[in-house]
Amino acid sequence: MVLGGIQSLSRSTYAKLLEGEVKDPTSFFSFMDVLSKIAIVSGTFIFGLVNSLTGSMRYSVLALAAFFIVGIILLTMVDKIRINTVIRPGGTEKASGL
Repeated sequence: MVLGGIQSLSRSTYAKLLEGEVKDPTSFFSFMDVLSKIAIVSGTFIFGLVNSLTGSMRYSVLALAAFFIVGIILLTMVDKIRINTVIRPGGTEKASGL
């Protein structure tokens, strides 16, 4: 239930970032899908690797928490004004509903 809502929000935010910037945004959604599959595989691999090296799942969870912290830091660097403003092809700007 929760993951479906997160996926729809991330796709709509991604669409807002691409709106008016590219002619074919569908290829970017394919790229996003591939990156999510890579994240699933690498997260599971890191969890298992740290668990096998240390013998404790606590360190595995801490390793994955480090990825979340890095993600939060990267999200703070996103230009929020650009997300909330839609630039039309004619050069005019309109505030979006976000």
